[in-house]
Amino acid sequence: MAKTAEQARQGQGIGLGGTYARLLAPAVNGRAAAVELVVSMALAMALAWLVFPQNPLLLGLGFPWAWLLPMVLALRYGTLIGVGSVLMLLGGWFVFHGMGAQDGAFPRMFFLGGLLLVLLAGQFGDVWGTRLARARAVNRYLDERLSALTKNHYLLRISHARLENDLLARPTTLRDTLSQLRGVTQQEAVQGEGGLAGARSMLQVVAQACQLEAAALYPCDGDGVVPEAVARIGAEFALDAGDTLVRHCLETRQLAHLRSDGLQHDAQTRYVAVAPVLAGADKLIGVLVVERMPFLALTYENLQMLMVLLGYYADGVDHARATQAIQSALPGCPYPFALDYARLSRLRRDTGIESSVVALVFDLDEARDALYEQVIRSRRALDVAWPVANPSHRALLTLMPLSDAQAVSAYLVRIEDMLRAQFGTDFEASKVGVYTLPVPAAGSEDALVRLLQRSQVDGGTPLQSEASHG
Repeated sequence: MAKTAEQARQGQGIGLGGTYARLLAPAVNGRAAAVELVVSMALAMALAWLVFPQNPLLLGLGFPWAWLLPMVLALRYGTLIGVGSVLMLLGGWFVFHGMGAQDGAFPRMFFLGGLLLVLLAGQFGDVWGTRLARARAVNRYLDERLSALTKNHYLLRISHARLENDLLARPTTLRDTLSQLRGVTQQEAVQGEGGLAGARSMLQVVAQACQLEAAALYPCDGDGVVPEAVARIGAEFALDAGDTLVRHCLETRQLAHLRSDGLQHDAQTRYVAVAPVLAGADKLIGVLVVERMPFLALTYENLQMLMVLLGYYADGVDHARATQAIQSALPGCPYPFALDYARLSRLRRDTGIESSVVALVFDLDEARDALYEQVIRSRRALDVAWPVANPSHRALLTLMPLSDAQAVSAYLVRIEDMLRAQFGTDFEASKVGVYTLPVPAAGSEDALVRLLQRSQVDGGTPLQSEASHG
């Protein structure tokens, strides 16, 4: 099976790509690195002994050649592996000295200088390894946001083009279909169903929207398909795991049909289409096998619609459990805000990257309406806003991804400068309350509840509650 995009990225070094990069700098765990340390150092010392039997440590040759391999290991795997290579080289000196192959007194300055060089290289490798891991974590979060944005953009584009046909041929609209899919995943997550939550209800909705007559949904275990279907529509049929469309879908993780790129024109298959159920950018959780559908419905637009609906459902399944705890604690918290808040809490727990929530609280009167509207219009593109109000106060909660305390201070200074330039006032003069919350790694629901309490608004029963991306 083909490697996923994430596995390919993990196997590439900085500045290199492709097969050669994975051979020269493969992604390995700690145990494999230790094995590579022992094997490579033993082979290097044995080779040096064969070439220079009276000077296997290559002393006095004008350059400390013996420290090249320990330095490379320290750069690749960090300080701990580098120190291990130093210890192996030290043990090699005693072995060679006992054999009579390395004469003279113990070279203290040679080993002291080499140890310092390896420690510096190891420190460099540790620092940049940590930075690379943090950058990958940030990129994974941004990939999820980009994937969701791409799907939403496609839904917006096709909804207008297909509105007339949907009204004539189908009893539900695209918006109704998406609402039903979201309701299915959220309801099943609350009830505690695992795996492909709400698969039967989802398949009924998708079959009605895309005019499927016979189809089955199969879960995936890694890169393989579990042969037992979790949901069916229409006549039953057995899964042929060796079918051309099934193999093509699993290998490419793309929609497979007879006109797909990469398939032979004379390929034999018993299915009409096979669609992957992808959560996020490249997480395969299932495949939908379509055996029969109306000929007039077998169009590129309808198949793309099928893919988008499956991706929307998969994202809902992947994120429902993360958002359910927040929405249980705060029933008025909108789904987009709860989703990104849960993602950023997980990001803080896994990598330590900070994000923040800023709450600006306004009194309910006409004098502050213009200030409130101006603050809403000035949010950043990456932020998620949640306006919430009660009978006496109105607050704007802004979730700021990848923003620490310094970024929050800069944001507040920018907002206050804008209010001063537009209205000649600031937070203190206009009695605007400012409350901040670093997104915690644990107990994120309780922290958000306390923030709303400090902001003097009730997030459980708001008068106005909506989230919007910039």
